[in-house]
Amino acid sequence: MNHIDLNFMFKEIKCVRMQSGKYTCIVAPSMGAAVLRLRDEENKIEVFRYKDDCTADTINQAREIWGLPTLYLPNRFDNGVIKTSDGVYNMPVNEEKLGNFIHGWVHKRPHEVECYSTQDKKAVLVTSYTFDKNDEMYKYFPVDFKISYTFTLTDKGLLQEIYLTNNSDKALPVSICTHTCLNAPMCDGGREDTMRLCVPIGEKCELNERCLPTEKLLPLNDWDKEYNDGTKMPTRQVISNDMYTAEMNTLDGKEFYGAFVTDTANGHKICNEVSKEFRFWNMWNDNGDKGYFCPEPMTAMINSPNLSLSGSVSGYEEITKGHTFKCWQRFFTV
Repeated sequence: MNHIDLNFMFKEIKCVRMQSGKYTCIVAPSMGAAVLRLRDEENKIEVFRYKDDCTADTINQAREIWGLPTLYLPNRFDNGVIKTSDGVYNMPVNEEKLGNFIHGWVHKRPHEVECYSTQDKKAVLVTSYTFDKNDEMYKYFPVDFKISYTFTLTDKGLLQEIYLTNNSDKALPVSICTHTCLNAPMCDGGREDTMRLCVPIGEKCELNERCLPTEKLLPLNDWDKEYNDGTKMPTRQVISNDMYTAEMNTLDGKEFYGAFVTDTANGHKICNEVSKEFRFWNMWNDNGDKGYFCPEPMTAMINSPNLSLSGSVSGYEEITKGHTFKCWQRFFTV
């Protein structure tokens, strides 16, 4: 059965509830079109960070660490500075301890529901946010743009397509990330210590004490190799901003460009396939003791507009007026 409810109340938040096959998905347009819940009802798998007793206020206090928020401009910018080919923008420092501007603002803005449908064994929802002079951040970043998400739920999982369009005469910096908060444990009644994370990585992006790239790419050590081997325990130990270049993975003997986590007690997996535009992974787990972890796909390095590295290395790019940057990712369980 494919179904969409546009007026579903979830934790006192008006949301869109989508159903298809074994999956139930809840999207909150008013909260940056974040996916607040994705559940495999058949196998009782909770994909994204979720708690029955969590309130709307709790989520609002830190939207970055609940569900699947999409970030633009993501991660950290040195002293709030964003340098493009035709401008320098001074953003407010909102990470005072490290002196950075972090995570942008799109995930904190209400998105409009543009359209929705249920057809051909799928449920589709399109949301968007248009940034212009009416936004309080425009005084820092006067570059008009539109960002939209197309969520398609089928019995094959949840596909999110992200479209970023430049509506300005100025260059628009492109760096997109989802702060993917995966639940631990993933299965109802499961355990955290039986979960193992597999992320295909190539080189480590060295970060300094302010969590900014030094521009050095390092070979992998034994800690890093656990991601490639699929032996990394994603919680119960501290994972703090491990950033790497992305490589091709393998899932069930086939090429798979993405990451997955396995509950070794029962063999179930949560899989996150991403498009080739996502060239980096950043791993973080909030000290490893809060019941979630974040394998974050990123199209560009942290602080990428300000680095001396070429875009071919850092992933940074810009688009001109009328042009659209597209990337996508898909979540499914097995």
